[in-house]
Amino acid sequence: MASIDGALLDFKRLDRLATGDTAIHRLDPRAKVLATLVFVVTVVSFGKYEVTPLVPFLIFPVAMVALGNLPVAYVIKKIALLCPFALVVGIFNPIFDREVLVQIGSLGITGGWLSFASIVMRSILTVGAAIVLVGVTGFPGVCLALERIGMPRVFAVQLLFLYRYIFVLTDEGSRMERARKLRSLGKKMEPGIFGSLVGHLLLRTWQRAERIHMAMLARGFTGEFHTRRDTRFGGRELLFLLGWSTLFIILRFLNLSQLVGSLVTGISP
Repeated sequence: MASIDGALLDFKRLDRLATGDTAIHRLDPRAKVLATLVFVVTVVSFGKYEVTPLVPFLIFPVAMVALGNLPVAYVIKKIALLCPFALVVGIFNPIFDREVLVQIGSLGITGGWLSFASIVMRSILTVGAAIVLVGVTGFPGVCLALERIGMPRVFAVQLLFLYRYIFVLTDEGSRMERARKLRSLGKKMEPGIFGSLVGHLLLRTWQRAERIHMAMLARGFTGEFHTRRDTRFGGRELLFLLGWSTLFIILRFLNLSQLVGSLVTGISP
C-alpha cells in the first residue's frame, strides 16, 4: 500500500510543479512543445556511433530545470527510472559489433560500445526533455498545445483521458491493496489471488471512469480544454522557439565537444 500511494503522490508531483510562476511557466505551451520537438528530432538524427556531439545538448534540459525552479534530484530520479530500458535495448551491441573504431593509447573502443553509449545518451536527453516539459507546462497544457498546433481534438482529448486514467487506476489499486492487507492481517499475497485482483481492478476503474465521465457531462463538458492561464503566442514565445531551434541546428552540424577538446589540448581535430 505504501509503495502504491508513494508512487501515486510522486507521479502527481509533476502536475504540482507545473503550477509554478516562473518566466518559463508563463510561456505559451506551444513554444515549449515545439522547442522540445525540435530538440528531440535533432538528438535522434545523430548517427549510432556519435556520442560526444550529444553532450552539449544537455544545456537545454539543464537550462529549463534552472529557469523553471524544478527540483534537480527529482528530475534525475525520474530519468534514472527509465535508464534500465535503454540498457536493455543496447546491452547486446558490444557483443555483436566488435570492430574497433576509436583507439585511445592501447585501449580500443569497439563500435558496439559506442552505439551503446549513444543509445543511453539519447535516451537520457529525450526522456529528460519530456519530463522537464511536463514539469513546466503540465500534461493538460501539452495536450492543449498539441491541439492548437494541429492535432485533431479527439486525439488530444483521448491522450488527456489516458493520462487521467492512470491516476484512477493507481487510486483504485491503492484502495484494493489497503483492503487486502486489512483482511489478511498483513500476510503476503498468494499467487492465485493476484489474477483475481487484477480483473477486479480493471472492472472497478472502468466503472469509476464511467462515473467521472457522467459527472463531466453533467457539468457541461464539451471536449474543450480549460487551463489556469490564458496565454498567447507572442514575441517572447517566438524568441524562445527561434533561439533554441537555432542553437540545436548549430550543435547538430558543429561538434562543440571536439572543438573545445582541440582548443584545450592544442591538437587539431
